[in-house]
Amino acid sequence: MSILDRYLLTAFGRILGLALGSFAGVYLLVDFFEKVDKFLSHHAGLGQYLIYFASKLPLIMVQVLPLAILMAVFLTLGGFSRTSELTAMRAGGFSLWRLSAPLLGSAILAALLTLAANEYLVPVCARTMQHVYEVEVRGKPPLSVRQENVWFKENDAIVHIRVASADQGRLEGITIYRLDGDNRLLSRTEARHAAFGDGEWLLRDGSIRRFAPATGEVERVEPFAERRGELAKPPADFASPGFKGREMGIRELSQLARKVAAEGYDATRYRVDLQAQMATPFACVVMAFLGIPFALRKGRGASLAAGIAISVGIGVTYFILQAALQAFGYSSVLPPLVAAWSANLLFTLLGIWLLLQARE
Repeated sequence: MSILDRYLLTAFGRILGLALGSFAGVYLLVDFFEKVDKFLSHHAGLGQYLIYFASKLPLIMVQVLPLAILMAVFLTLGGFSRTSELTAMRAGGFSLWRLSAPLLGSAILAALLTLAANEYLVPVCARTMQHVYEVEVRGKPPLSVRQENVWFKENDAIVHIRVASADQGRLEGITIYRLDGDNRLLSRTEARHAAFGDGEWLLRDGSIRRFAPATGEVERVEPFAERRGELAKPPADFASPGFKGREMGIRELSQLARKVAAEGYDATRYRVDLQAQMATPFACVVMAFLGIPFALRKGRGASLAAGIAISVGIGVTYFILQAALQAFGYSSVLPPLVAAWSANLLFTLLGIWLLLQARE
């Protein structure tokens, strides 16, 4: 690494650290005032406060990192332009692309680290955060192991379960409706509860009502004390993640989308969240790329306050556009791929146009 690269990266890293810390601090402060009443009313201890907010910090960091990178690039190059250091570097034979390369390389590294954090760190912290807030503080049962009023489709059957406890391998209030190819009701199996053992579910204390397909009338009722082979899903499939899309990893979202689609339900929302989970980290690169021409245009005359205002304005515009496009994706107006990646593409094109307008 050359002396010039070290000089650029030192200035960039210093501003990036300050921006990241400032944004994360404001985010945590707002969240603290939103949650403090709940913590106080449930007599939470200091350790629960610390664990909750420490667990939320990685999620906050990956969300504000693109904005912090935009501000760092803008203020780094803008500061060099204001002190004429950028002019001296370019007079020494260094092109704009050469001076921008270390900053763009850092943004690419940040995007890859964000992808890794979203996949491995954020989901673990989200589980810890939810457990502390919902279970330890508010006294609710763990959402990851218990669901109520579960409906799903399995082969030729529609299944309703009143309560599913995945951790205990137990189901309560099972009703299974079996249909023929014309969606006519053939039978209805009811059981008071079921337990999982030896790789299959054992239904207990129930009955099967057989219906005549032509008339829909009950032909016979077959009570049973125990019955096997009615359900194929393992207990893990009844565990509810209880997280938002941005708090789940790419593999988790992919598996959830396939599972929902296999059950016959619309998985569009999960497909959009999956694509967004892959696209959002590369906002770091887009923001860095966009910050270069803005710094060249405004850097010499812009104050620190103006630089912060411009950076925040660009970042907020990006996230509003991204949220609007994702909403179009959720409603199936746009395909998931287009809904998730369009904001990156549009802001990249804007950055290219601004760079072409900038003077060499």
